[in-house]
Amino acid sequence: MNKMTNKRTLRVGSVQFEAKPGDKDANFRKIEAFVERASNQGVRLIVFPECCITGYWFIRNLSVEQLSQLAESISNGPSTQRLKALAIRYGMTVGAGLVEAGEEGDFYNSYVVALPDGTVQRHRKLQAFEHPAIRSGTEYTVFDLPDGFRVGVLICYDCNLIENVRITALCGADLLIAPHQTGGVRSKNPNLMGLIDRRVWDNRHNDPEAIEREFRGDKGREWLLRWLPSRAHDNGMFLVFSNGVGVDDDEIRTGNAMILDPYGRILAETWKAEDSMVLADLDASLLEDATGRNWIRARRPDLYKPLTVPTGRECDTRTLKFKE
Repeated sequence: MNKMTNKRTLRVGSVQFEAKPGDKDANFRKIEAFVERASNQGVRLIVFPECCITGYWFIRNLSVEQLSQLAESISNGPSTQRLKALAIRYGMTVGAGLVEAGEEGDFYNSYVVALPDGTVQRHRKLQAFEHPAIRSGTEYTVFDLPDGFRVGVLICYDCNLIENVRITALCGADLLIAPHQTGGVRSKNPNLMGLIDRRVWDNRHNDPEAIEREFRGDKGREWLLRWLPSRAHDNGMFLVFSNGVGVDDDEIRTGNAMILDPYGRILAETWKAEDSMVLADLDASLLEDATGRNWIRARRPDLYKPLTVPTGRECDTRTLKFKE
């Protein structure tokens, strides 16, 4: 675990916004506006949603040729260069998601983190399911910020598996960047989220209470509270949850941008039915004695061999996702 001997604080921002499918310029205009606004408020790390540069749920219906036209290289692609320019200009770490064109002609659901020194970190979603041609990543992503915090990245479904979060913590992460596109998800299981009626979203200005009930209820915030705080608490790390909001193809994303401390307490959140940003100051002195960190110290690795042994019931994420 990363031990901080001096008290440090880090002001972070978590953004929710409605991405336009396939319209990178429009989405970047929103990103740039939020970064400028965050800079004026002293933010050092700003987190944007999964695939917010390219758009998200519409990609499942694209042909491989269309996906190829949408995807970009991260090493030299234009979106990465724009994120780098923002990070350098504002002296801020900026993270945002897109569809990546890999070096071998493959595709990934990836997240780019641009640092103020011009360097770039990349995470490839470990549990990808969005398109048959999108592969899952094979590596965990943990790195240091210039502000003294050690940061990990897990994208949406990655966070559902407690093993992924625990390994990220064991790699020394003090803070988990958790970009999502969730809430209002279609499901055959009545105990899971379920769709939000598009008419409720379209009528949100005339009937704000109706959309607030959906965003704060079992299709949004209440669903998140069943599991998200435990990821922070059980691993003794801060967690920055960023999400889409509004229309995402045939689903309505619920936003609920949220920042949690290492005890699973909510430092900042919103359930606004609009593009929005929440801010919080992360106090590093909370980390060392956090309950989750003490639990990690009490681990018995000699007992955990069954975690690495296949049960025969494993299934790829895409098959599971479209079965739900």
